[in-house]
Amino acid sequence: MTAPIDTVFLLDVDNTLLDNDSITTDLRAHLEREFGAVAAARYWAHFETLRNELGYADYLGALQRWRLDAEPLPGEEMRLLEMSSFLVDYPFADRLYPHTMDVIRRLNAFGRTVILTDGDVVFQPRKVRRSGLWDAVSGRVLIYIHKEQMLDSMQRHHPARHYVMVDDKLRILTAMKEVMRDRLTTVFPRQGHYALDPAAAAKYPAADISIERIGDLLDIDIGALWAAENPSATTQDTP
Repeated sequence: MTAPIDTVFLLDVDNTLLDNDSITTDLRAHLEREFGAVAAARYWAHFETLRNELGYADYLGALQRWRLDAEPLPGEEMRLLEMSSFLVDYPFADRLYPHTMDVIRRLNAFGRTVILTDGDVVFQPRKVRRSGLWDAVSGRVLIYIHKEQMLDSMQRHHPARHYVMVDDKLRILTAMKEVMRDRLTTVFPRQGHYALDPAAAAKYPAADISIERIGDLLDIDIGALWAAENPSATTQDTP
């Protein structure tokens, strides 16, 4: 096993480093423009069904089910095939949150950065590569179906004395903290619809550190990220 280093920074992708809500908005507009609101609604119904079945967002799988659920109208078949190109060739780098790459460079100066995200084995790696995140972390990318259930695997790949997890979902941060305890500091960027959902915020305990946006990690005291054993003293809201 590789010798442990002092700190590994674990970085989620969707709505943490990458504005996935805006990507979804673009896809929604494209579907309605090309196929109409009724047909687009069928796609999103398949999308939600698959997410409930699989536990992650499967955009390409929903497209396949959408294609099979009804006979395409004249001219629709070609546009359906072009939908895969819209998804696979989407300019993901344009949807990185401001200062994302600067944050990764800064964290790299204090430890090792690792992408730790959920998703399928085709679209999620494509998203990470085309956004530039793959190269930014030198290929240190882990993609699981439920990453909070794969902490042993994560630690085998990247052993460390301490971990810092940056994620927009309190549910994920809470589950990881329950397992790793003081070896993990949780950082919660309040970005995206999950982070801004009052019901979700009320359901789970606060993260060790909360920030308004990913770019705030450029200004935060990195030393605070090691003080997980006293969360009440480490929570910092930057303007």
